[in-house]
Amino acid sequence: MKKTLSMILGVLITIVLLMNHVEVLAKSAEQEELENEKSKVDSQIKEAQEKQEQLEAEKSETMKTVESLITQISSVQKEVDELESKISDLQTEISSRERDIEQKEEEYNEQEKLLDARIVALYKSGDTSYLDVLLTSSSITDFLAKYYMAEELINYDKELMQSIKQQKADIETEKTQLEADKKELDTSLAQTEQKKTSLKSLKNEKEDYVAQLTAEEKEVQEEIEELEEENRKIANEIKEAQIRYQKQLEELKNNSGSSSSQSGSGYFIRPVSSGPITATAYYSSGKFHGAVDYGVSVGTPVKAAADGVVMTTKNLSSSYGTYVVIQHANGLQTYYAHGKSGSISVEPGEIVKQGQQIMLSGNTGNSSGPHLHFEVRKSPYNYSYSAKAYGQDSRVDPLQYL
Repeated sequence: MKKTLSMILGVLITIVLLMNHVEVLAKSAEQEELENEKSKVDSQIKEAQEKQEQLEAEKSETMKTVESLITQISSVQKEVDELESKISDLQTEISSRERDIEQKEEEYNEQEKLLDARIVALYKSGDTSYLDVLLTSSSITDFLAKYYMAEELINYDKELMQSIKQQKADIETEKTQLEADKKELDTSLAQTEQKKTSLKSLKNEKEDYVAQLTAEEKEVQEEIEELEEENRKIANEIKEAQIRYQKQLEELKNNSGSSSSQSGSGYFIRPVSSGPITATAYYSSGKFHGAVDYGVSVGTPVKAAADGVVMTTKNLSSSYGTYVVIQHANGLQTYYAHGKSGSISVEPGEIVKQGQQIMLSGNTGNSSGPHLHFEVRKSPYNYSYSAKAYGQDSRVDPLQYL
């Protein structure tokens, strides 16, 4: 009997060990497959980067100049936008401060009139003192009543004088800050004019070079300018959204806890459950893409790659087409583009969960076929069509976060 039990126990231990070995082998095989896939993608990216450098070398000097000028124009235009936004905020602040000063001065004048009346009343009473009033009391009850009244009057006079003094100090502080705001406004207005002059000069210079481009190069130039303009508008919308939805972003970070600091592999899930990757960070031509494209048919559910706050949604006929932008607790932003028109199922300011459907895939905007364009950006979330090779673009390879 003991021998039989020992045999059974030995068989069970062997089975367990074999199962663990099989599991380890399965994990090793899966890990090896992932590493091979990563190595393949890295190789493709390196090859694409080399092609990108070759393409840059083959470009005409005129086209290079035009691209450089477009980048400069976009950068200066962004500075103008920021200055105009600052000017608008300052003008609002100045108007608010002026109203506040006016209200405080009215209150101050009322308090000052009241104090003057109190001084006149005390003057008319002559040498009569609070002590005289107390000594003329007809009874102990009358004495106590007059005593407390006198004490209240003394405290009231002290508080009134202190209040007037504080109001005057507050008004002077407000006026000092108002003058500082007005000086800052004047400086910003002057800077804006300088930037606009520089912008006009750059645009004129660009047009001189554009006239020398071939028809094919002009087509590329128009595409670059369209993308730069759309991305500048998107950047402005998101900047405003970050202020508008600050409460939701704070709530997201608080609910995320320690996970909010994660940013490496595994932070995001695939935004679509099916479909092959048809383009990575670089196209096969070597041109920088800054995203991952998933080849899926129109109407495929698109899901949030991680918990986040919806920054903006749009239905455009160009550029990104129908798109959604989400900001996540770790500071990254994800862009989901070329969706089916009218299919967006979330709203700006909404907190979404990882895996939640946000829209359907489509073929809108600057798209050559049905697919999902999935993009990841890090702070400061800037975009530049032609400057990626020099590290001036915030788009990062999404595959490193999946």
